[in-house]
Amino acid sequence: MAGVNKNKFTLVLLYLFLSILAVAAVFPLIWIILSSFKSSGEMASHPLSFFPQELTFEYYSRVLNNLNFTTNIKNSLIVSLCATLITIVVSSLGAYGIVRFFPRTGKKMTKLLITTYMFPPILLAVPYSIIIIKIGLVNTWTGLVITYLSFSIPYAIWMLIGFFQTVPLEIEEAARVDGAGKLRVFLQVVLPVVAPGVVATAIYTFINTWNEFLFALLLINSSEKMPISVALYSLTGSEILDWGEMMAASVIVILPSVVFFMLIQKKIAGGLAEGSVK
Repeated sequence: MAGVNKNKFTLVLLYLFLSILAVAAVFPLIWIILSSFKSSGEMASHPLSFFPQELTFEYYSRVLNNLNFTTNIKNSLIVSLCATLITIVVSSLGAYGIVRFFPRTGKKMTKLLITTYMFPPILLAVPYSIIIIKIGLVNTWTGLVITYLSFSIPYAIWMLIGFFQTVPLEIEEAARVDGAGKLRVFLQVVLPVVAPGVVATAIYTFINTWNEFLFALLLINSSEKMPISVALYSLTGSEILDWGEMMAASVIVILPSVVFFMLIQKKIAGGLAEGSVK
């Protein structure tokens, strides 16, 4: 009995510790959200108060209407969706090709692909900027998408290889016996099996491109084409920083990713679990 009580006490302490960590992690986000609903007077007189005395949407109206954040949101959506779509198509074909046609060299190729993430983005900023300028794609969504693809495709291939390795070769051979070609086998037999992994990879790619800041700042200099992350940073360039506008803009940038991730977290967990068997 003493051992059982000790285990229960240890479990309670563990859950209490994890709960404290969870509250500490989510507290800044909750404080930013609540502060974005404060009035201008309350923000100036009680900036550190937790709950607003009166709810107001003046900062959101100012950010969306006066600061033209709706255009920046549209720009980020276009760039992120294009980069995600191209990444998934290319990485799915690449990962399947490595698993089925280069099984012996697959491990070496995956290690080579993942080495692209060894270098910090700031180290590659200058050469990437020079290349984009020389090919005439500076201040264009195309140049930004190409830059994102150079990072997202190797990582996506590395992730998807594990999922494709879980597909039994027998079901592909059975489909070929029935007369299906390689492309049909890939689209109608293999992809449905690895769909959770594809969804998980697409979500990670979208979130990473949505939140990317460095290359968007370097390659886009037009306010009409500026992504939301750079538009948020531009608020700090004014002589007087309006913390209410900064709070509302931060919520607009962060909250969609958080909500989207919460809605599909079960699919992500299921996809990663299925791809963990290699």
